[in-house]
Amino acid sequence: MSTSDAIFAAARERASGQPYAGAVTPQEAFTLLQHDPRARLVDVRTNAERDWVGRAAVPDSRHVAVQWATYPGGVPNPDFVAQLEAVARKDEVLLFLCRSGVRSRHAARVATEHGFEQSYDILEGFEGERDAEGHRKSVGGWCQAGLPWIGA
Repeated sequence: MSTSDAIFAAARERASGQPYAGAVTPQEAFTLLQHDPRARLVDVRTNAERDWVGRAAVPDSRHVAVQWATYPGGVPNPDFVAQLEAVARKDEVLLFLCRSGVRSRHAARVATEHGFEQSYDILEGFEGERDAEGHRKSVGGWCQAGLPWIGA
């Protein structure tokens, strides 16, 4: 079994009962982006979040941004599916990333409903949960895992 196949199997098990393909850890997503040419990172945070907080940086990866909600106001993006269809193919492995893992689950579900059958949620998101002082990037997530990212 290849590394990718092992990750996909664990992801399916981890998200058993969910309407999307699976849930990967940040480290698993990074591994897929480095080694599986079908994998594409889809950052569903707002443009403001990416600009002000930072973004994942995976050398030679295919990384796209499609906002789940818009800024300001957090209004659901009515063009989410159309924008996703413009930048991704239905045969690709889509790894959805948000701040803490909530919007990415919704994005993976909606993408699956629209024929993107290999849609995966990246658990914990980019920044993870808040710590005792209310700060992010220290409890779970892409940044806390020590994965490469570009700051704002």
